[in-house]
Amino acid sequence: MQKIILASGSPRRKQLLELAEIPFEIIVSDIEETFPAELSPAQIAMHIAENKAIAVLENLNNSDAQTIIAADTVVVLNDEILGKPLNREEAIEILSKLSGKTHKVITGVCILSAEKKMLFSEETEVKFHSLSQSQIEYYVDHYKPYDKAGAYAIQEWIGAIGIHSIKGDFYNVMGLPVSRVVGELKNYELGITN
Repeated sequence: MQKIILASGSPRRKQLLELAEIPFEIIVSDIEETFPAELSPAQIAMHIAENKAIAVLENLNNSDAQTIIAADTVVVLNDEILGKPLNREEAIEILSKLSGKTHKVITGVCILSAEKKMLFSEETEVKFHSLSQSQIEYYVDHYKPYDKAGAYAIQEWIGAIGIHSIKGDFYNVMGLPVSRVVGELKNYELGITN
């Protein structure tokens, strides 16, 4: 297998690849996360993931045969994408919207090398219990979820007390559908791309 590069500074994605015992190194791609307005949420996540991978590939030494994994996660409630909160007020507002409702977490993944490219997305449904204002404020003040789409991390306190149910891949909600990534990497090495 070619050397794997994770194009992400996310400690959660790093943790998940380590869990799968995939040897890799990290090169963070610093891109503007922009996208064409007509894209669906899944297409947006894949578009941004692809741009992250391309940015890393363009900075590599061409003589090195390497495979890049890049991902982007979006949280969607009633067709509205809930991004990363800019401040305490936005985090509280986002979690108040999610309270008592079911939303989708969609991660787009790009596996890229100089020779080939694979793009896919994974979707998980997450249903929150109704959260009290004091629970929301406690979480925001103690966990400061400002770097997280949808203003929460499922593996933190809010996930333990606030999640009613999950339909789909738990790790996808953390930011990387790691079992699918492992399976797709095998296909990728065999030359089976989508």
